Amino acid sequence: MSRTLNTTPAADGFRMPAEYAPHAGCWMLWPERPDNWRDDARPAQRAFAAVAGAIAGFEPVTIGVSSRQFELARTQIPAAVRLVELSSNDAWMRDVGPTFVVDGRGGRRGIDWRFNAWGGLDGGLYFPWDEDDLVARKVLEIERADRYRATLVSEGGAIHVDGEGTLLVTEQCVLNRNRNPGLSREQLEAEFRAWLGVEAVIWLGEGVFNDETDGHIDNLACFVRPGEVALTWTDARRDPQFRISRDAWERLHDARDARGRRLKVHKLPMPGPLRMSAREARGVHARDGAKARRAGERLAGSYVNFYIANRGVVVPLLDARTDRGALKRIAALFPGRKVVGVPAREILLGGGNIHCITQQVPAAGESPPP
Repeated sequence: MSRTLNTTPAADGFRMPAEYAPHAGCWMLWPERPDNWRDDARPAQRAFAAVAGAIAGFEPVTIGVSSRQFELARTQIPAAVRLVELSSNDAWMRDVGPTFVVDGRGGRRGIDWRFNAWGGLDGGLYFPWDEDDLVARKVLEIERADRYRATLVSEGGAIHVDGEGTLLVTEQCVLNRNRNPGLSREQLEAEFRAWLGVEAVIWLGEGVFNDETDGHIDNLACFVRPGEVALTWTDARRDPQFRISRDAWERLHDARDARGRRLKVHKLPMPGPLRMSAREARGVHARDGAKARRAGERLAGSYVNFYIANRGVVVPLLDARTDRGALKRIAALFPGRKVVGVPAREILLGGGNIHCITQQVPAAGESPPP
């Protein structure tokens, strides 16, 4: 049974662990909506199944799937992956699923953020989102983890922590008027300290160019270990991403983490630029209330959008010209972990990537990363 608590994680001695800490497993959702995924989501489903299979080589994976898609999904998903019937509006488990917190004494609970489809009626990506807003609660019921219902509108992709008290966010997303209007930067920092158990918040500016989530941090930068950050980068000065990444690099260079350390920044060159083709756009069945997909639209491709698993890292393959170099650089950042690349353009076409469709369940308690 999952209890709903009226306190905050920090007040109860809980905090969000780093993604590179040990996991008990991983959660995903099954894509199916034809107004976001082309060709009735069949190509995306193959990509999701490949991601699930790759992660299952390192840790248990569970996928939530609607009743109408259950049998189809079972034929495509590796037998090692658990399926549960779970309704949702789309398939972005990072954002709609719970953010887990631990207390170091064997306790594990979950934060259920208020979800409004990345902006609600002020720039949100689809309507309705009522089923998505229930996903975290349902996952916590299955995991038998107590639930904190947050007062903040937020998404899992908007936050990234080092496990030692430091949080990364972007101003573009967290300070956007379509999330928590009326709350100042200082008030939001206080809220994150209460919900995530962090001490220091490092604010970057914008997210990856044309990221439809209003600039989620997980597409731009992430901790690879305490004191070290991977950052999406381009050397092309005329590319709009250059200014964004340069600004982020400068802010990271000037920042100090919760333990007073300067950060070491590792640049991960971005793929592309990548754009949606006319054929890909034609395969999406547009409807009112959902973001339109247009030929020529720039895609927010990033190799930083990887998933760190137990003893592994699952990385999106996005561009044959740059994939090999990205895998090599990421492998150097994670000695002792096996790096696996999975073709992920179909996920990118829907607006995100591997990190966006996954949510880790940390091992109860805390111990050194594997």
